[in-house]
Amino acid sequence: MASIHNRIRTIIINGGLLLSFASGFAQEIQAVKEEATVKIDSLYREDQFFFSFTYNTLQNKPADFSQSKFATGFSAGFVRDMPIVKDRTVAIASGLGFTYNNYNQNLAITGTNELPVYNIVDTDTYSKSKFSQLFIDVPLEVRWRTSTYQSYKFWRIYGGVKLSYLLYNKSVFNGDSGNTTLTNNKDFNKLVYGLYLAVGNNSINVYTYYGLNPIFKNGTQVDGQNLSVQALNMGLIFYIL
Repeated sequence: MASIHNRIRTIIINGGLLLSFASGFAQEIQAVKEEATVKIDSLYREDQFFFSFTYNTLQNKPADFSQSKFATGFSAGFVRDMPIVKDRTVAIASGLGFTYNNYNQNLAITGTNELPVYNIVDTDTYSKSKFSQLFIDVPLEVRWRTSTYQSYKFWRIYGGVKLSYLLYNKSVFNGDSGNTTLTNNKDFNKLVYGLYLAVGNNSINVYTYYGLNPIFKNGTQVDGQNLSVQALNMGLIFYIL
């Protein structure tokens, strides 16, 4: 009889220990889950890769200056997101990127790299007249969005200033008077800057950039007029986490 009592006591003690261990283990799992939830929320950022396609136009054009054909641009880069409010719907961001722009127009750029010459010509006197530019960009933007760490589909309004340094430029003119290709024209501004705005939902957004300073340096003239054209680029921008 004593042996039976001892066995029952042993079973009860072992069962209690097992229940105590199971309870403690469940509490540890719950604590880990809560910690993970807090950790995910605390690290939530909209760090993103982006790329855009734009239609490029020029503003503040001199008399008789006109654009022809469809001029396009492309940009890509990465931005680091830094939330500034508790729910992370407002943030500032900065990063690094590259932009390649094309412009087609009736501005003939001839001469040499050291001494370029500018003329506005009739559209029926040439087959190609364009210049292209490659920039390295540093954007600085303010961000508003409706995102959470559980959802990547949200509305956004991102806007700011973009500083761009000219790495390379090329102009091509093929006309009745001959063909000319110039590279690294010294008359292009090395540093340009402008305002931009991106508005949309999820990955696809409408994008606009307006240059605040001219593409060409002060003093660059065509037919006695200052060549003070500024960029206006409109298109779509895509964000990828």
